[in-house]
Amino acid sequence: MPVGVKICGLTEAEGFDACVTHGADWIGFVFFDRSPRFVTPEQAAVLSRRTVGGPERVGLFVEPDDASVENTLRHVPLDILQIYATDERARHIRQRFGLPVWLSRPIATQADLPLSCPVERILVEPRPPQSATRPGGNAQRLDWSLLSGWQPPFDWMLAGGLNVDSVAQAIRTTGAPAVDVSSGVEKAPGIKDPEAIARFITHARDAAAR
Repeated sequence: MPVGVKICGLTEAEGFDACVTHGADWIGFVFFDRSPRFVTPEQAAVLSRRTVGGPERVGLFVEPDDASVENTLRHVPLDILQIYATDERARHIRQRFGLPVWLSRPIATQADLPLSCPVERILVEPRPPQSATRPGGNAQRLDWSLLSGWQPPFDWMLAGGLNVDSVAQAIRTTGAPAVDVSSGVEKAPGIKDPEAIARFITHARDAAAR
């Protein structure tokens, strides 16, 4: 089965078009204003309209209230909501908006690995450092050895510090069924590198095929 690939933090047309051209499975828009990859719902809508169909659109929200999610959905149709919040809140959002929800799980030790999934998918990534101003991988690489022997009975995705050179090894080491990258395919914060996107997707798919 091919590995799923999500390119997150799209802010501009060139990067968006590269995701479409090279067959990314998901495109991520970040609706969190402290991120260098932040876009408004209006900006995301303009990008999303560049193609009909193609990769599914994922909206990333950090502890959102219902009103902010509702306002975003009024401007840009999203296929999936990626949430940084509690299990209970994630379940509420799924029920309230009727969309699949992915939930982040920051990992520092094997004890942090989830044994169940309250929504559609778990995103496994490194626990952010204390100095971090935002959640997520913060370009840190997860210690892949922590996932040794972990075989969850639910959908999950690996994130955190992945790039063109490391994604194949990450997939072979962890058995990840899907991967998520943002800064690892950029030429500047928030500006994607089309060539890196193409190579990342190719390396991820080739690793899964071996």
